Amino acid sequence: MPTFVEKIFGAPAGSIVFRKPDIVLTHDNTASIEKTFRKMGGEKVLDPGQLMVVLDHNAPPTTASVASSYQRIREFVKENNVKRFYDAGEGICHQLMANHARPGMLIVGSDSHTCTAGAFNTMAVGTDRTEAAGIWKKGETWFRIPESLKITLNGALKQGVYGKDLSLWIIGILGSAGANYLSIEFHGEGVRHLSVADRMTLANLASEMGAKNAVFPVDERLTDFLGEEYDGVWADPDAKYAREISVDLPEVYPLVAAPHQVDNIRSVAEIAGEEVHQGVIGTCTNGRIGDLRDAAAILKDKKVSEGFQLLVIPASRAIYLQAINEGLITTFLEAGANVLSASCGPCLGTGQGIPADGTKVISTANRNFPGRMGNKNAEIYLASPAVVAMSALRGKITDPRPANGSEKYPFNRPQPGDVSIAESDNRRVSNVWNYADVDNLNTDQMFAGHLTYQVNSSDPDAIMEHLFADFDPNFAHRLQQGDIILAGENFGCGSSREHPAVGLAHAGVKAVIVKSVNRIFFRAAINQGLPLIVLPEAVQAYTPGDTVSISFDKGLVKIDSREFTFQPLPGKLMQILESNGLVNYLKDK
Repeated sequence: MPTFVEKIFGAPAGSIVFRKPDIVLTHDNTASIEKTFRKMGGEKVLDPGQLMVVLDHNAPPTTASVASSYQRIREFVKENNVKRFYDAGEGICHQLMANHARPGMLIVGSDSHTCTAGAFNTMAVGTDRTEAAGIWKKGETWFRIPESLKITLNGALKQGVYGKDLSLWIIGILGSAGANYLSIEFHGEGVRHLSVADRMTLANLASEMGAKNAVFPVDERLTDFLGEEYDGVWADPDAKYAREISVDLPEVYPLVAAPHQVDNIRSVAEIAGEEVHQGVIGTCTNGRIGDLRDAAAILKDKKVSEGFQLLVIPASRAIYLQAINEGLITTFLEAGANVLSASCGPCLGTGQGIPADGTKVISTANRNFPGRMGNKNAEIYLASPAVVAMSALRGKITDPRPANGSEKYPFNRPQPGDVSIAESDNRRVSNVWNYADVDNLNTDQMFAGHLTYQVNSSDPDAIMEHLFADFDPNFAHRLQQGDIILAGENFGCGSSREHPAVGLAHAGVKAVIVKSVNRIFFRAAINQGLPLIVLPEAVQAYTPGDTVSISFDKGLVKIDSREFTFQPLPGKLMQILESNGLVNYLKDK
């Protein structure tokens, strides 16, 4: 009665196994990974056939240092005979993965949206840079087999409603942490009505629900796309699930994720008329040819609103060429859009198109945290390409359907107010940082995305001054060795960048105790030798001034006289912590 993920790994949920991935994906962070690989004692990659390297996040390079990093990566792939290499301009790694992902594969990548490849019936998971380096050296890594979430799709989407709307609908139901450490399986007759591009969008956004992965079955749609038959892997009919939900696709309508959380879902009809100043059509979520066709059909023979900045970014060079041949690029340019090179663009705040202060952006991307696009003083709405295109014409959020509805999204989750850090000097009492009331503290707030390729993750001293800077300006200056951090739900959500874990470990933080944690951040913490304990009862019990003590061997946290127990890590993972991280653990192995 196994689920998909239990079949892939051949073990039940909760088990920890070591496996060799079929593909190990890295991108611009390859240069940083190589430095970590050298620190581990690595000389030549154990199995070059595992590697896939793509230059996409800063393509073409935006600084001289990035250009030099790109050049070093080109040299590295030649030295190690890496065949799956894509240079700048060839596209976004998650789109190019469609050339290689095949049913039944195990794929890992040093990017949180590696889960996009689940559209091809693969087990595809994100990890961090240090772990990627470890796989280069040893060929394998550890996996904790998750429980599974079954989502049954019924019927078909209505005209003017897209895969992005369905993704946001599900995120609104589950919340940004509602699928934490779960494997999502998509079932039901509604699946056959979704294109492979729609499935890629849904799998991509699984990361924004906290999931480990998302996966679709092999069916006629997928085999037509791949051009050959595959058996694939799928759950047994009587498989057991941690949770099951059902979605009737005809009920879904156009949606947006409003600032500043991806689960702050609103119907387009509900907030129609909200002024926006910039639009982005592209990214690994919605830069495929169908997305460009949908947007071009709306923009044909029209002009974007005066002063509105519209950016269009094809997800790959092949898509770009197809869009040229179909006349779509001409349509975009004539409408007043800027068409950028096939890349990640401004999505993470490193490429062209960073918004100005006070700008409201409507984007087809996957995250809208403060500062995500490189400016914490901008606001980001997430929507489908059709909604972005219609909004570009009006300069206001606009429903793309001919007869605009008046729906109000029925599953809205209460949104927390902005957390004030004005009293942050009082957040540290004795050696405890009290962020227990802060949920969804994300990696962009911990370490700004635009610094990702300016500050190398293998240089912890350079990381320190920027640690938590956009969230708590006093944090880095007052953090001391032996400090303990308490935090709320979904700690470390967002990007797979490991800089925050590197910085906290380097500073000598004794432990981070949270109500819940994003799975990639948890792995990054272990790999850096940073103890991270999920113990919501202890976090809830803490009041400022309480003494906090921890016994890792006994699995015990004491808040003054109150005791709370947790499950100690398995032996090999404890050895990584005791070695002060994976680099030291693998150095002599």
